[in-house]
Amino acid sequence: MSNQIKGELHVIKYDGNDLLESIDLAAIEYPITIYVDDEEFATIVCSPSNLKELVIGFLASEGIIRNPDQVLSIDIDENRGFAYVHLKIKQSINKEFFSKRMISSCCGKSRQFYFYNDANTAKTIMSKHQISIHDCFSLMNKLQDFSIDFQQTGGVHNAALCTNDAILFNYSDIGRHNALDKLYGHILQHNIPVKDKVVVFSGRISSEVVLKLSKIGAGILISKSAPTTLGIELANDLGITVIGFVRKEKLNIYSHPERIIEANHLPI
Repeated sequence: MSNQIKGELHVIKYDGNDLLESIDLAAIEYPITIYVDDEEFATIVCSPSNLKELVIGFLASEGIIRNPDQVLSIDIDENRGFAYVHLKIKQSINKEFFSKRMISSCCGKSRQFYFYNDANTAKTIMSKHQISIHDCFSLMNKLQDFSIDFQQTGGVHNAALCTNDAILFNYSDIGRHNALDKLYGHILQHNIPVKDKVVVFSGRISSEVVLKLSKIGAGILISKSAPTTLGIELANDLGITVIGFVRKEKLNIYSHPERIIEANHLPI
């Protein structure tokens, strides 16, 4: 099953004139339950690829670990859908801490709506890295070219870590959050610096996506999709440049335009 994220479905298609039997490719939906030190922590519905990166990125995003060096072992039972994680220093996990929300001003100027663990792990981005509008379009086009699984199924999201002119690596998943967690897991495993990097993304820019980006540490997020109001409020607070609706030579800059070379004099 490893790295297989699409399967075949038998389908009857109507082409405007006739009904025809055919076979389509569809994204695989796969649940994996994560145990941390023999205690059930979470079940993620995902694409069954790059599961180690997903588990590491998810645990780091949730604040369970800061880096892979804290992990003693990860054993993944792909057939049954379980991941068993043992930490070098065992900790008691208070699930209430990871499910309760709070109002906090710890990450910026305004009072926002966070999970407790987000308030502890989200960080303000101070990167001075800049990108041009031309490079935004070029990177989005490259992401589309890389997204073979989306082209074949229409059912996955993609997230890529990039320089201004190239995609370094790209991950796909049925869940947009999972794609970012896989990206984060890869970054942590290989100790990749991100202050001078850009994340290019296919999904909606929600508050959860912005919080994940703040944990990853990149200051620029480029997406072909729309933002939410809370997502942009958090992006303003956390120092993240959000560029959305990157389509057909048009885009919207929603926050921190100083990182866009042509717009760095414009206040938002």
